Amino acid sequence: MTFHTDTFGSPSWPSGFCSPELDLAKAVYLRPLAPFIEGGFDFPLYEIAVRLDGGVWRFTSTHSDLMQWANEEGEDLVAHVGKMLERLESPIRRFAGLEVGRRPLIMGIVNVTPDSFSDGGDNYDASDAIAHGKALLAAGADILDIGGESTRPGAAAVGFEEEVRRVVPVIRGLKGLGAKISIDTRHADVMVEAVAAGADIINDVTALEGDGALEVAVQSGVPVMLMHMQGEPQTMQDNPVYEDCALDVFDYLQDRIRVCEEAGLKRENICIDPGIGFGKTLDHNMEIMNRIGLYHGLGCPILLGASRKSFIAKICGDIPAKDRLPGSLAAVLKGADVGVQIVRVHDVAETKQALDVWCY
Repeated sequence: MTFHTDTFGSPSWPSGFCSPELDLAKAVYLRPLAPFIEGGFDFPLYEIAVRLDGGVWRFTSTHSDLMQWANEEGEDLVAHVGKMLERLESPIRRFAGLEVGRRPLIMGIVNVTPDSFSDGGDNYDASDAIAHGKALLAAGADILDIGGESTRPGAAAVGFEEEVRRVVPVIRGLKGLGAKISIDTRHADVMVEAVAAGADIINDVTALEGDGALEVAVQSGVPVMLMHMQGEPQTMQDNPVYEDCALDVFDYLQDRIRVCEEAGLKRENICIDPGIGFGKTLDHNMEIMNRIGLYHGLGCPILLGASRKSFIAKICGDIPAKDRLPGSLAAVLKGADVGVQIVRVHDVAETKQALDVWCY
């Protein structure tokens, strides 16, 4: 249940809820509503979300009203709000050696698989995948994301030797051409081989929860991308359930960042991905899309991967994956409006053109 109010000081604003037992990090959240300009938020206006009494209270507040409310509730809330504001108002300038500016970085998808949902088999041969990666680079990709195992709903797992056979020659063929190379894998042993072959980033749909994955990431020293997924690819779409999807995903990613930092990873080398389409219904996906600015409160770059996803067809009709470019561009621009730092896409040239016009 969600409750809404917009009037500061009204009886419906939550009060008297702070206690030593309450984990404010999983009780009070801020989402910036103001325009995103050059890495920071101007004219601060926030949606405040508070988990309370089995529901979520959401209300809009100016910066001054927010601080007045926090002061009235006590020093613990003041400290928590201050920490969130610091993260929201501190621009992220670099990730993985790339400069992060007003325009999101573009991550081009290179699937070396026979069964990916949108382009399975198109670049299954290493030479075709390398040629495709070079074309994406020429079109404006900043990062090339190379994957050898499909994680579409219902996809079967791939063995170690086969996944390495698929991705390592492609990494070697694209290394040093001008883009950062990301390895899209959830398997620690594949991460080892990929980094040895030249991968600059580990992109893991299971947020380094797999056996040995976190240890490999720490030892490799490369930046990581942590994604939220409910369940496994084989079953994730069976019946995804959340108390509040946007906040539940925030809590999960917050916990994974903490675990990674405790293991030795630096927050500046962590990027987060709320996982559009991974264990989420249409309503869940759109709740995340409409509140994606919330994740700036984690203090890490945000990766948005909505390209050609099935939610577009559920909104617009039964459209084949390769015909979902307009919806994909709409999702990219929606993310750009609230400061998403990286977009993962199939159609790099079209995305770059849209973003160039958007940020002119």
